[in-house]
Amino acid sequence: MNKRWIFTGLGVIAAIIVLSGSLFIVREGEYKVVLKFGEAVRYIDEPGMNLKIPFIESVTHLPKYQMVYDSKPTPILTKDKKPIVVDNYTVWRIDDPQKFLRKFQSVAYSQERIDAAVYSTVRRKLSEIDYGNIISENTSRGDLTEQITSEVSAGMEENGIKIIDVRIKRTDLPEENKQSVYSRMVSDRQSIATRYLSEGDEESRKITSKADRAATELIAQAQSDAKKILADGEQQAAKIYNDAYGKNPEFYKLYRTLESYITTFQGEPVIMLPIDSDYTKILLGK
Repeated sequence: MNKRWIFTGLGVIAAIIVLSGSLFIVREGEYKVVLKFGEAVRYIDEPGMNLKIPFIESVTHLPKYQMVYDSKPTPILTKDKKPIVVDNYTVWRIDDPQKFLRKFQSVAYSQERIDAAVYSTVRRKLSEIDYGNIISENTSRGDLTEQITSEVSAGMEENGIKIIDVRIKRTDLPEENKQSVYSRMVSDRQSIATRYLSEGDEESRKITSKADRAATELIAQAQSDAKKILADGEQQAAKIYNDAYGKNPEFYKLYRTLESYITTFQGEPVIMLPIDSDYTKILLGK
């Protein structure tokens, strides 16, 4: 009886051990890869409980979510042989765990391979561009990163890796080159500023000269018009005077005589006239 209970207990324990070795749980955000003698035979990506063959099959897990690998800043030569330091990062995920494990043994090793592929592609792409175009505001970084992402992704797909995005965070100069480049940039900007000032002064002189010429022409035209108006006025006045005086010659003669008196007696002069002259008679009222 006791032996029966002992055998029963051992059987239960053995069953528990076998069952526990057969069950495994898949959690959210992970792959569970079933290995048979170290070879990946299948994987499960849906959360829940699953079975495997105990003692023959084993299980390992891999992340299902997107990961970010931040590369170390590396020096690269541009097309015009300018040294720059490029800092970039890569967004990636495991797309096929079986292919992934056949090629890589761990996530850390796969990131090393991703870093090498990204560096090779970035170096080749930037070596085809001059430094001035890389830092220019008119250069589209989006097109460049899309090309890099596409090339790296194509090389990694056969290894079960999906490259989501490769982004260049910054492109900088090596420390030993910064001061000389900054000095050259300052000199270039000063040269541009001097050119702008010179062009502005020249344009100012042109505008001033044009305005002065226009003002001179306006004044000359105004003076010419004024002279014409005065001449027309004097001509019309003379005509009016002639018409008026022609109607009464005796009155005109008297008027002219009175005007001569005004001129003659200015300053109280002493005048000697014959007594029988017309002028004397008029003065005496005869």
